[in-house]
Amino acid sequence: MSREDLKALQSERLVKQVRHVYENVPYYREKMQAKGVTPDDIHGIEDLHKLPFLSKSDLREAYPYGLMAKPLSECVRIHSTSGTTGKRVVAFYTQNDIDLWEDCCARAITAAGGTNEDVVQVAYGYGLFTGGAGLHGGSHKVGSLTLPMSSGNTERQLQFMTDLESTILCCTPSYAAYLAESAIESGVRDKIKLKAGIFGAEAWTEEMRHDIEDKLAIKAYDIYGLTELSGPGVAFECEEQKGMHINEDHFIAEIIDPVTEEVLPHGEKGELVFTSITKEAFPMIRYRTRDICVLNDVPCSCGRTHVRMSKPMGRSDDMLIIRGVNVFPSQIETVLLNNGMSANYQIIVDRKNNTDTLDINVEMPADMFTDSLTDIANMEKKLIGALRAMLGITAKVHLVSPKSITRSEGKAVRVIDNRKLY
Repeated sequence: MSREDLKALQSERLVKQVRHVYENVPYYREKMQAKGVTPDDIHGIEDLHKLPFLSKSDLREAYPYGLMAKPLSECVRIHSTSGTTGKRVVAFYTQNDIDLWEDCCARAITAAGGTNEDVVQVAYGYGLFTGGAGLHGGSHKVGSLTLPMSSGNTERQLQFMTDLESTILCCTPSYAAYLAESAIESGVRDKIKLKAGIFGAEAWTEEMRHDIEDKLAIKAYDIYGLTELSGPGVAFECEEQKGMHINEDHFIAEIIDPVTEEVLPHGEKGELVFTSITKEAFPMIRYRTRDICVLNDVPCSCGRTHVRMSKPMGRSDDMLIIRGVNVFPSQIETVLLNNGMSANYQIIVDRKNNTDTLDINVEMPADMFTDSLTDIANMEKKLIGALRAMLGITAKVHLVSPKSITRSEGKAVRVIDNRKLY
């Protein structure tokens, strides 16, 4: 589809979606009226900027049914966020919503080389979490043999992976790293037939990607999604691994300045905003994701014409501000991995005597582990210098022995900010 045809399709679907939301969601209708906007003011994507934003605070305020655009009798499923920072976000789905979502996930699997000859091991969590259900449905759409493993029980994961010769692994990158580590330690690494992995649901760096690829001898693909928008499959990587292709026939992406809310041109870094133009039960209009990234409309050499988004570079809401400096965990991970450390680390932020402190606990890889206090001190000093060069502030680094940091089978807990307890 040409860019012109795509924009025409997006405009047609946006106009229809805005009217659907205005007529069926009183909460959003009031937001539009407060801004002096009606559906008659929206003629195409060129008018998108006229519409008000939605944020996670709106979703919590309208919990549980306030943003539904279809009656319960037409909804067949819900999914939900963890609710660790407040009320859960509950998203509703019609059967058509699920079908379209699974189509998006099928595209991601196909972009990773998946066919009906593949064995797809889904090790994302199932239940309320969207990861397992989305890739499970996408695998079915492709026609692959699907292993609905869910997360955890690593010994069983490796057994099925070797016995059934899984070829595509779907899970969080931190769990993929843990599976790779466990496969090597248990001696089954040479029995694994994986060719690709589709990893998402948490931030990860290029350094972590290369580490996973080396240990599992696979190509690791990124996938992006939010429960609020449907789940994984909003965007996905192709074999070029130069950004994630957004499924623009279902989602319109914008980049805004997170402070001024000004729409920024493609190529500039800012906060990612999405509008879902085909979702029926729980459509999001200009939803602020809080993810910081860049949009790229340069044609991809893979042949796909949809706009690509960069890997999220951090978040505008959980960005750490330490002694007046903006710090993203991904920056710290890059430094650690570039200096030979493992992907198992934890960032601890605190406030002592009215001054912010930054401590980083990081495991030494087995081949670097030593009992020599002098060697450890020298390695810590090197990391402190590298982090200071990256961040512009000083962090305390504490090297710890292998496997001393609790492993995660779901989303890794990378940051502990004790300042929030005050």
